[in-house]
Amino acid sequence: MTNDNERIVRDFIAAWSSLDVERLLGFFAEDGVYHNMPIAPVAGHASLRGFIGAFLKDWTRTEWEILHLVSAGEVVIAERIDRTWIGEKAVVLPCCGVFEMEAGKIKVWRDYFDMTTFIKAATG
Repeated sequence: MTNDNERIVRDFIAAWSSLDVERLLGFFAEDGVYHNMPIAPVAGHASLRGFIGAFLKDWTRTEWEILHLVSAGEVVIAERIDRTWIGEKAVVLPCCGVFEMEAGKIKVWRDYFDMTTFIKAATG
């Protein structure tokens, strides 16, 4: 199961470059939770659709590099560098994502990053 979960998380991370909200939602359980740790968690496909769509609307492209990926049972941890372009402005953001998997879907995703780094790059 561990290899399947790792593959799913790798595929999910790669799917972000598509900027396709529906494709990304397909990786989540119906009641899946996405928690950008600096802000409140979002749960369920309807809420996730709106949340993910709100920030993707301004992105022109994104590429996420996996630095390290480890797993144990239903948990996968991926340390990444997310490179996102908002218009012509590049945002380079170190992140660490913790994924709790259930039946081949993301049940909970917690992403740890520094919000100040993101805001300075996005608005500076």
